[in-house]
Amino acid sequence: MTLTLPSVREEAWRWSDLSALPALAEAPAKVVPDDIILPWIGEGPRLLFVDGRFDESRSRPGPVRVGQTDVISDHPLAKLATGTGWTLALHQDGATPPDAIEIVHVATGGANHLPARIVMAEDAQASIVETYVGDGWANRLTAIEMGRSARLMRAIRIAQDSGFTSLRDEARLGPGASLVTTLLGAGRGGSRIDAAIILDGPGAFVEHGGALLARDSQRHEAAIVIRHAREQGTSRQLWRAVADDLATTSMAARVEVARDAQKTDGEQSLRGLMLKRTATVNLKPELEIFADDVKCAHGATVGELDEQALFYMMSRGITPDRAKALLTHAFIADAISRIGDEPVRDAFQADAEAWMEGQA
Repeated sequence: MTLTLPSVREEAWRWSDLSALPALAEAPAKVVPDDIILPWIGEGPRLLFVDGRFDESRSRPGPVRVGQTDVISDHPLAKLATGTGWTLALHQDGATPPDAIEIVHVATGGANHLPARIVMAEDAQASIVETYVGDGWANRLTAIEMGRSARLMRAIRIAQDSGFTSLRDEARLGPGASLVTTLLGAGRGGSRIDAAIILDGPGAFVEHGGALLARDSQRHEAAIVIRHAREQGTSRQLWRAVADDLATTSMAARVEVARDAQKTDGEQSLRGLMLKRTATVNLKPELEIFADDVKCAHGATVGELDEQALFYMMSRGITPDRAKALLTHAFIADAISRIGDEPVRDAFQADAEAWMEGQA
């Protein structure tokens, strides 16, 4: 299969660096040892995918079905994710999973593509945690359909040691539905995070954001589009970007408000922190509003650590590296704190702290 990638001449991909993907697509996969330590958090349903293939022996899928997934997309990267994947379908009269559903994706080299579908009926509730580790190119497409008053919380951590992780979410929310997604990029590989979310029912709510941490020559990128198609919808985008050394973090967040989407409430908060002046942070908030009775706001700021705060902490015996780590943690804390499940939130915070201490 010929790999056709988008060009940086396209506005949506202007900050992207996909140059490593052709080589990753040709690289061979390796064998995962049986004694590998997997980053499970809780004791709920578990799914393990190794290079995009389901490992049944180390999984207990619970309500998740693994098999052919009828999901397609015209997104340049997501359209590669077809065939066998996983599906979570929760019915109105079905039981709510008592614990978070954990999905771990292990990449051993090369490229792997995996589709997923989440279908939630009226009043259904679920929590999903996804973790990406290893080396190679992990490419994912997740289609989400939410009925009236359904609730879904997702936490995603990108922790690959090398390679590239590309994620694409395509979601449609019904009346009163709520979708909260929090991401943490704290590995050493590059990433591209895409989402197209439509609030297609009155009173729908979406929150999408997280923290992207990059060092050396690493690159993280997020491109999020939220469309308010019906009235009284609420959206929140809260992103924090940290770049060190020669790294680059880029965030493009867009809110579209249709003509009939009166009483819309939309907010964007994009903030970047450069730990060295050789790093790069790109922020691009956008509002496109066709309704006249709305409350929408956006803010974007890029800065450095407060020198006075650093001096104050060091004057009281805190080492420079520890002082920088504490201030950086305070900078991203509000993004990670959005995770509602305490054990999951603690695990994400531990990963972020390990990155800030230079251990990740």
